[in-house]
Amino acid sequence: MIKSYIWPLGNRISHILMIVFFAAAYLLGDTDELLKYHVILGLAFGILVVFRIFWGFIGPKYSKFKDFDLNINSLKKYLGSVFSKGDKHIGHNPASSFAIITMFIVAILTTLSGMLAYGIEENHGIFAFLHQANYHEMEIFEELHELLANIFLGVVFVHIAGSLMDKFIKKGDAVDSMIDGYKTTYEPAGISTSWWQKIFQIVWIAVSIWFLYYLFAVKENVFVSNFNKPVSYAVLHPEFKAECGSCHITYPPFLLPQKSWTAMMGNLENHFGEDASLDEVTRISILKFLKKNSAENSTHQAALKITKSLDDTNKTIIAITKTPYWKAKHKEIDSRVFLSNKVKSKANCQACHQDIEKGMLENDLIQLPKGLKT
Repeated sequence: MIKSYIWPLGNRISHILMIVFFAAAYLLGDTDELLKYHVILGLAFGILVVFRIFWGFIGPKYSKFKDFDLNINSLKKYLGSVFSKGDKHIGHNPASSFAIITMFIVAILTTLSGMLAYGIEENHGIFAFLHQANYHEMEIFEELHELLANIFLGVVFVHIAGSLMDKFIKKGDAVDSMIDGYKTTYEPAGISTSWWQKIFQIVWIAVSIWFLYYLFAVKENVFVSNFNKPVSYAVLHPEFKAECGSCHITYPPFLLPQKSWTAMMGNLENHFGEDASLDEVTRISILKFLKKNSAENSTHQAALKITKSLDDTNKTIIAITKTPYWKAKHKEIDSRVFLSNKVKSKANCQACHQDIEKGMLENDLIQLPKGLKT
């Protein structure tokens, strides 16, 4: 038995980086305040996969797709002998060959669906142009993205299980080879890389790391840029800003549906325990503005989800904090946070959504008051 050099440095470094980037992106996927970092890490992961796919066509032996064992009969034979010592595979064994191809396909679809969801729902990134026209009809991309990410994770676990079986049951060295690049073989089977393959590996890793740095360092880049524009309610409707904003923050009209605004503006004499009566001309003017810009008429993500959450109830809710969506969104926040000196009330949205009066409620703009933990 001799040591043969099988996996070049590009394979090994990219393998480690893909594990790190995907794991970090997956763990940050359910944290709204960190959504931007989830997207950045997901994009960096996608770039690594794209380079690896190119490497599958231009790389050395064993790294090329044509050297993968994708014969179904070979797979059946391999799986049939999975608990016993079997023939050594210099490159990828049949199980890992199928797993890797599956992961590449799912990884590209996961990255693409994530970019689409980010653009369509959040109005961020290169697909933000789809937000205005198609948002309400294309929410499915978020669910598809989550499904694909979980499928990818499932295939990864199967791949890891297979690698551990190879190491501890079949006594293979596939795991070790992804660290040092060498496998034990009966005859010399090592590979060498040409000068342009060496250059490609350097570019592959350098561009991937640079791309991650670029996404973090350049806030206004096309991949994660926020295309939601702040609005001035004082300009759009001075009476709304003056009358409603004189007692509390100016809540964006898209946070409630038309029937809620109608009910609220029809009972201003008892406005959350206060008399907020207006002359009839002003009241009607403000009501028209609120209905025109209500949740039903907005493409904002929060507007759609508030509308959907209220479809399940026949009640007319006039308090934003009483809507099912608001409750679900804030359910993991300790009730003591809202009673703290820095927040004081559930209605004080501006404590964390500092640009709410500009109609900006994006996840990446959430900032907790200093020293406050949820």
